[in-house]
Amino acid sequence: MDLQLKQKTAFITGSTQGIGLAIAKQLLLEGANVIIHGRSPEKVKTIVASLKNEVANSNVSGLTADFLNAEEVNALIAQLPSVDILVNNAGIFEVKPFTETNDDDWQRMYTVNVMSGVRLSRALLPLMLKKNWGRIIFISSESGINIPENMIHYGTSKAAMLAISNGLAKLTKNTLVTVNTIVGGPTYSDGVANVVKQIAASQNITAEQMKANLTKNLNPTSLLQRFIEPTEIANMISFLASPLSAATNGSAIRVDGGVLTTTI
Repeated sequence: MDLQLKQKTAFITGSTQGIGLAIAKQLLLEGANVIIHGRSPEKVKTIVASLKNEVANSNVSGLTADFLNAEEVNALIAQLPSVDILVNNAGIFEVKPFTETNDDDWQRMYTVNVMSGVRLSRALLPLMLKKNWGRIIFISSESGINIPENMIHYGTSKAAMLAISNGLAKLTKNTLVTVNTIVGGPTYSDGVANVVKQIAASQNITAEQMKANLTKNLNPTSLLQRFIEPTEIANMISFLASPLSAATNGSAIRVDGGVLTTTI
């Protein structure tokens, strides 16, 4: 299927690894121009070169900024060209008991996971509305609906993304701009893979055995009964970024492997 993304320009935050990198690669394969983002100039440069090598004739570039630094974020926004597709993917997570989560932990989580999308959407949505075409996509989590007891600050930040996305969509009425949220499930990203391998090594079992144990013990309601692959999230993003998804707006689309048990 031609997703009609040729010559569209996409900016994906947090895209030097994991889900963000998978999204970048998939959009490049669909013919979009892609701007990736990371905190390390060296890593961004390396990933840009890697993507150019993997996807022939691709137009990919990169920008850097630490979303904890407002000045760097403002500098990043100033460097952005006209963007058709904004994917607010950058995020951090942390397993920590609620009583040990201090104000700084909450502020850091909220600044990176929530304010990054707020600042970029505030800058780019008016331009999308002016040209009457655009896509803003937030990458949330099933943890924003079923808040984990050991990651309440993380779950709250993901719930906030759902609210912001829904509110922004109401500003796009009668236009060809849409704002949606992906509700992702347990995904085998680079960070998760590293943790799984470390735990597996400490228990003298294989990573595959550890993955199966985690799915059984931590995600018993999963219908998929395995971790989601980053490319499976990226496939849905590619559709939402496409002109073909015009009727989907203000929505929270689950790519959670059936972990959530509610009907809505």
